[in-house]
Amino acid sequence: MLDAQATISGPPEIYVKKGSTISLTCSINIHSTPPSSVLWYHGQAVIDFDSPRGGISLETEKTEAGTTSKLLVTKALLSDSGNYTCMPSNATPASTVVHVLNGEHPAAMQTSRASLSRQMILLIALILIATASIR
Repeated sequence: MLDAQATISGPPEIYVKKGSTISLTCSINIHSTPPSSVLWYHGQAVIDFDSPRGGISLETEKTEAGTTSKLLVTKALLSDSGNYTCMPSNATPASTVVHVLNGEHPAAMQTSRASLSRQMILLIALILIATASIR
């Protein structure tokens, strides 16, 4: 028998723009006994759906296929960045890290490698030109 396990859909790190909506979906693979509760944490604090911040909602659906809990945080703030954990009452929790970006392009971290490749091509071209002019 498999241990009860929660999983959060998507990559272990999520990038969203400031002002957009953070949407996290947690699935719990328990079919016989659904969890009595699913708590969400931001860092070490339980997420308070009645907080003055507002714009936070939770949808939990219990079906024969298992339990799904969806956390929505609208109008993301920079302070919404951090670790989010889905903690079912009767399953191993799951976590993801959310990065709220202030206008930066989320792919910026991925394009640094392409930029380096272009610099290498330029450097090789300069070396070839320099060695050709010496001959």
